[in-house]
Amino acid sequence: MSRLLFGIIAVAGCAIAQTPSDGEIRQILVQRVDEFHQSVGIVVGVIDAHGRRVVSHGALEKRDVRPLNGDTVFEIGSISKVFTSLLLSDMVQRGLVKLDDPISKYLPPTVEVPRRNGKQITLIDLATHTSGLPRLPTNMHPADPTNPYADYTVSQLYDFLSSYELTRDIGSKYEYSNLGGGLLGHVLALRAGMGYEALVKARIAGPLDMNHTVITLTPEMKVRLAAGHDSNLNTVPNWDLPTLAGAGALRSTANDMLTFLAANLGYKKTPLAPAMAAMLDVRRPTGTPGLEVALAWHIFTVPDGIVVWHNGGTGGYRSFIGYDSKAGVGVVVLANTSTAAGVDDIGIHLLNPKAPLLDAKAFGPRKERKEIAVDSKILDRYVGRYQLTPDLALTVTREGDQLYAQATGQGKFELFAESETEFFLKVTDAQVTFETEATGPAKRLVLHQLGRDVPAQRVE
Repeated sequence: MSRLLFGIIAVAGCAIAQTPSDGEIRQILVQRVDEFHQSVGIVVGVIDAHGRRVVSHGALEKRDVRPLNGDTVFEIGSISKVFTSLLLSDMVQRGLVKLDDPISKYLPPTVEVPRRNGKQITLIDLATHTSGLPRLPTNMHPADPTNPYADYTVSQLYDFLSSYELTRDIGSKYEYSNLGGGLLGHVLALRAGMGYEALVKARIAGPLDMNHTVITLTPEMKVRLAAGHDSNLNTVPNWDLPTLAGAGALRSTANDMLTFLAANLGYKKTPLAPAMAAMLDVRRPTGTPGLEVALAWHIFTVPDGIVVWHNGGTGGYRSFIGYDSKAGVGVVVLANTSTAAGVDDIGIHLLNPKAPLLDAKAFGPRKERKEIAVDSKILDRYVGRYQLTPDLALTVTREGDQLYAQATGQGKFELFAESETEFFLKVTDAQVTFETEATGPAKRLVLHQLGRDVPAQRVE
């Protein structure tokens, strides 16, 4: 539930400047939608001491020219994890759980939760992505790749937990995990004795009057739902996450997200304020300089303070939410297209205008590429796992005469050869170059995407 290969956009090391005007924001959106064709539509919400404002551009669907607005409904993907961890923090405040409670305490006794070196996975380990669990369960084999979580059952989740062996010590390393986020939501729902959606409504959406932050859409909300699109702007199905809902099942609007930001910034008074503040008291390193993980929130440290943020992505949407409490500014960006470029750079730029936007070369027209056949013995040299970032790897496999690439937590995509060492993807504008010696497996690869060249060493 994040973009294919790039996880974050770095914040420039400088003081926070004034938030761009509506006109400047609209110019960014017009460029992204009309010039770069990176989305069918984008909605931006900004809140500060002067109030809230919404700027949008584009359409509800490629074939539906109705304009977007602050009440347009989007899938928010992994931003759902922030709500899941807020549920955790609130339940701690209520005395219903403790952060260091082992999750086995709330799961059925028949579930054998993996342990390592005498340690058990705790609630805080799930919320900070340090549980040692993988990004996705290995027994997840979707019947419909366009709706990959829909048929994953609670029984399968329990089977996975009971059979999985941890490969690292619990708490030793940050590794972003959709499985962990979904499992946390499941455990908290069991503890509360109600479904995940009902729990979000009872503890967060209801008290904050966020009436359009749900999983199950009403008929009226379906009319306002922006259709999702893939990176080629083709309409795609919505996602369903019945078992791992806490990882990314929520739908919402810019106006509701601004209300959520208002509560986090203190502009809206709420009994949830202590729980919201406590989410940031926990800090664990991510392995990326200047970036820590709190309870779900990620935290950039800049010279003038911190930027708190999370992003999200599903098959047809990208989302960003973030705030700077010192400047009193919050931003939400929602797009109805799953382009690899995402919307993170827009969100960070609106919080800190000195942080650069992606430039034009990241969105240039695709080069026409011609596929060729490559001997399977050569393809075998490329099979392996390549580490792109501390929490993101690219696994290359071969099936017959075809190579496949699978980014951590993402679907599997075909790699097409245009030479013996250079390959390209058709689902998005990205290429891979394998660097080899005279014999033996490739030592590393270089990913070319969004105008960037990212090397990755072979680790397996």
